[in-house]
Amino acid sequence: MDTYDIKPELPFKPSSLETIDFALFEWLNEVMDVHCTTNEGWKKVPVIWVLGERSGQRSERIRTKSGLVSFPLITIERKSVAKDPGFKGVYYGNIDPIGNPKGGSITIARRIKGDKTQNFLNASSAKQFGVNGVVKPTGGQQNFPSDAKNKKVVYETLTIPMPVYLTMMYTITIQAEYQQQMNEMLEPFASNPGGINYFIAKKDGYNYECFIDADFGTQNNVSSLAEDRRQYISAVNIKTLGYIIGSGKNQETPKIAIRENAVDLQTPRERVIFGDVPPWLNGKYRQ
Repeated sequence: MDTYDIKPELPFKPSSLETIDFALFEWLNEVMDVHCTTNEGWKKVPVIWVLGERSGQRSERIRTKSGLVSFPLITIERKSVAKDPGFKGVYYGNIDPIGNPKGGSITIARRIKGDKTQNFLNASSAKQFGVNGVVKPTGGQQNFPSDAKNKKVVYETLTIPMPVYLTMMYTITIQAEYQQQMNEMLEPFASNPGGINYFIAKKDGYNYECFIDADFGTQNNVSSLAEDRRQYISAVNIKTLGYIIGSGKNQETPKIAIRENAVDLQTPRERVIFGDVPPWLNGKYRQ
């Protein structure tokens, strides 16, 4: 008998601003994985999120014993967030949420609800073949297979809010003490995307389109011949097409709404207070 690995279902994680930030940071830190030559040999360049806590920026990993920032170093910072539907494409359609407290606009999954569908099928078979072992004169049993198509199928539908597209600007700052270090760190940003300035950042199953600015601005203080610390700085700007789903913790409706369809509509028989009227009396009420 064949065996299969049954993987547990993962909870739904909506896309948020933090998800997009993590996607860019992990692309820079893990996918790019920039290394350069240092006084201790060929080493990975530390990557720091600039908007992090001050305690993390004072870490010994990025500072010398005298308290100065240790080079080489790469930092990333989110500069702006803009809600620009035009950047998504020429046509942008908005889908209003379903008019009930659960909300939801887009269907992401649909499956047959097996247990409830089976109940309807068993009820239909019971009417035709028998109930609880009491077989009708026609013979058969409650769960006897039938060729008749089951029209009462219960579907479970999952919906999420309409994604809101955002244009986000990020700046990657590359800092080095030597020109050789700057060359080694800057080259991957020009060569890794290939002939285009485009890549996809991924996080929690979401994909975000990113566009690298063609101009890598550079500056240094070497020409001043002053006693200041020698420093080379280059900036790589990235324009990201991100999207968020829901309002995070401020959202009152569920992040993912689960609904089941109605398969049958039954109207209960109305009964009068003083008793039912037999249908064979042709509308004549009893005393």
